[in-house]
Amino acid sequence: MSDRYQAFANSALGKLVIKNLGLPAPVELDRYEPGKPLVNGAVLFGAAPDSTLSAAISDALASIHADTYAGDNTQLQQVAAKSGLNLRAFNSGDKESRFKAFIFDASGIANSEQLVELYNFFHPVARQLMPSGRVIIVGRAPEAAGSVKAATAQRALEGFVKSVGKEFKKGVAAQLVYVGKGAEKNLESTLRFLISAKSAYVSGQVVNVSKAATVNVDWSMPLTGKTVLVTGASRGIGEAIARTMARDGAHVICLDIPAQDADLQRVAGEIGGSVLALDITAADAGEKIKQFAAGKGGLDVIVHNAGVTRDKTLANMKENLWDMVLNINLSAAERINDYLLENEGLNANGRIICVSSISGIAGNLGQTNYAASKAGVIGLVKFTAPVLKNGITINAVAPGFIETQMTAAIPLAIREAGRRMNSMQQGGQPVDVAEAIAWFANPASTGVNGNVVRVCGQSLLGA
Repeated sequence: MSDRYQAFANSALGKLVIKNLGLPAPVELDRYEPGKPLVNGAVLFGAAPDSTLSAAISDALASIHADTYAGDNTQLQQVAAKSGLNLRAFNSGDKESRFKAFIFDASGIANSEQLVELYNFFHPVARQLMPSGRVIIVGRAPEAAGSVKAATAQRALEGFVKSVGKEFKKGVAAQLVYVGKGAEKNLESTLRFLISAKSAYVSGQVVNVSKAATVNVDWSMPLTGKTVLVTGASRGIGEAIARTMARDGAHVICLDIPAQDADLQRVAGEIGGSVLALDITAADAGEKIKQFAAGKGGLDVIVHNAGVTRDKTLANMKENLWDMVLNINLSAAERINDYLLENEGLNANGRIICVSSISGIAGNLGQTNYAASKAGVIGLVKFTAPVLKNGITINAVAPGFIETQMTAAIPLAIREAGRRMNSMQQGGQPVDVAEAIAWFANPASTGVNGNVVRVCGQSLLGA
């Protein structure tokens, strides 16, 4: 559904009216287009003294051929040179240059006094970030810090990043990446996603990257030769996921209930995929999925996207509505995962990706069933991740207000509130969810395990 207010806000008259009345001014977000540079503009790179992640960051920036600048930092210049990254000089007194991304290595911040390094880097250039720009801070996981002071300082980065995401406006997204010990070589897939337009509606998020095997990929088609199954693939977010996976080279098995067969056939036909008409709540769903995927070389990625809402206040909710939502949204995914993991139904370095919701994080009026199911999905990810073997990972996205047929049916006032109550001041698109899922699915994302990333424009709900 189109956002008429946003269209008006970006017209000449609308800009004038909105400026004078102080109304929300949602910009049109940059979104990824194949063939265009991953970063469409210059990158300003900085680091706190004694930081240890600058080499890994430099490797990633060199790999994407980013036009990268840095201030007077001899240590950073030397590290970048070893990665083949040419850091062009930037004078902090230059107020004219504009940047598409700021990246700051904060891993060297070991106590609260050193947090001033954030101010020293960002304060002089805060107004020089372009619309749809990126702020990425990279640090060390507080849990693995060598002292209480270091853990405290690294944890402080989260508050800084989330505040920047709300302050900079103009479609700017801010993220924090914690890199575990020995996980430096696992950082690139995450940096590529967060610095690009693929992360248009992701902001204020904390991503943990842990040590894992490294996998080389063709970054333009990272899922080539992979088989991906998407549940609920007949329309909306599920259709966008299927199309994005196919774009990245995968053979996509489009799954939905038999009643959606016509739409399934349409989607699968347009992307060269396969159709599996199946009720995921069936007791033998996991077995049928494994059998079907076996004919495609086995299953590499499963995306648990299918879900329903049946909203009622708890006092007015019938038991069958409770049971339906919990069964489809949570229990079915549990049963399918159990079968696939216990019966070698996922190939090595496989991916399990779940779709949660900000309702599962913050709760919502009239959604005790839905919120419980989506909070359960988060639990499924958190407690499954540590026990996975053979390079398999599990992660989840938690969408906020996404422009779909479901949100189009929401009453106007509530719909407008949902659109505006986030740092981007607009609803997201199904492709925004799909791009985050494609990042999780990437074979190079081996170090991304047990994460729940909100695709909500940094919604105020559950912030």
